[in-house]
Amino acid sequence: MDLTTAAIVGIVVLLVLMALGMNIGLAMMTVGFIGYGLVMNWKAAFGLLQTVPYVQAANYTMTVVPLFIMMGNFAFASGMSAKLYDAANKWIGRLPGGLACATVAACAAFGAICGSTNATTATMAVVSIPEMRKYGYADSLASGAVAVGGGLGIMIPPSSCMIVYGIMTEQSIGQLFAAGILPGIILAVLIIIMIVCQVKLNPSLAPKGQKYSWKERLLSIVNCWDVLILFVGVFAAMFTGFFTINEAAAAGALLALVIVACKRMLTWKTFTKVMWDSIKTTSMTYLIVIGAMVFSGFLSITQMPMKLAATIEGMNVSRYLILAVIILIYLVMGCFMDALPMIMLTVPIFQPIIEGLGFDLIWFGVVIIVVMMMGLITPPVGMNCYVLSGIVKDVSLGTIFRGAVPYVLALLVGIVVITIWPDLALCIPNFLYG
Repeated sequence: MDLTTAAIVGIVVLLVLMALGMNIGLAMMTVGFIGYGLVMNWKAAFGLLQTVPYVQAANYTMTVVPLFIMMGNFAFASGMSAKLYDAANKWIGRLPGGLACATVAACAAFGAICGSTNATTATMAVVSIPEMRKYGYADSLASGAVAVGGGLGIMIPPSSCMIVYGIMTEQSIGQLFAAGILPGIILAVLIIIMIVCQVKLNPSLAPKGQKYSWKERLLSIVNCWDVLILFVGVFAAMFTGFFTINEAAAAGALLALVIVACKRMLTWKTFTKVMWDSIKTTSMTYLIVIGAMVFSGFLSITQMPMKLAATIEGMNVSRYLILAVIILIYLVMGCFMDALPMIMLTVPIFQPIIEGLGFDLIWFGVVIIVVMMMGLITPPVGMNCYVLSGIVKDVSLGTIFRGAVPYVLALLVGIVVITIWPDLALCIPNFLYG
């Protein structure tokens, strides 16, 4: 068979293995290794398998992954999420559906120190859902707000998906982090507007919110001193150039540990749990990255991504139409695949196309993160909805999906806005990095 056919067969086999439940990292490594051996020769394939794991594991840039994961786990252990929720409630809780709006705002703030959508969803579910149910919020509104708000954890830095995307596309992780700040805020605002509109149209979803004095609002901000120290300390040092991103990640993990200790919440049990959770998440991420790099090596020798890019560039259609098709592909894939594996599988294929069309790769990274946020709340494999279902066991998965799916509209509006005004994603990295 010719090289293009070999690439297509490899992708189909990979999707079948994933559908059968095989680990995504192992599936990509297996298909990449066998495909490389069949197309080239087995000596070259074994050479690929010898070098890629070491090169990726020894990659200095990859050290940010375990360090930011560790920072987020320590932040979770410190109980910061409850303070963030209280502060958000005091500031915007008077809006229609105020507690749900506060949940989204707290998710955005917690995502700025966590970087994991699953951790953000699980943490805010424990904090906010009992409170919303206490005041008579509909289960669909309460669970939907947590599910979509948890997705902000992969948009607002630090984001593990952005780190992996930056490594695969050889883009600055610092610039990607900076690019996610303003779009993340815009998405949070759009989701809150969606909540307000739902409650305005159907007041039975939520009661009227409570109004707080300015003194109570300001004190709630002061009470979040630990969050402010962690976020401002780490990211100000990184964006001003005082720290490299790796140094900032290390400083963030250490600072989060110190905060937990200062709050007298650091026990041996807590420390070992944080370390063990960090090791498991890091190992999973590294395995996916290594498998994706082996699979990318196979795709590279088939020249399929480059040929596809050349074909699309030769089509006499608007580049925005092609972008819309790529986004549609991501939307469909997001219904069946988690965010990180989707990045690893698709970036080697779509990167040459995006570059050939003249789109900025930093901007495109923000766009696909928004699309992946949709995948986290759409059936049948909306990961955030499943995480939430495991925590709120008396709410059906169908109710959670019904509450979350309407927010796809808010995320679509976000994509349109970022596409029309790309400077919304690029203005901060351009200002910070030139």
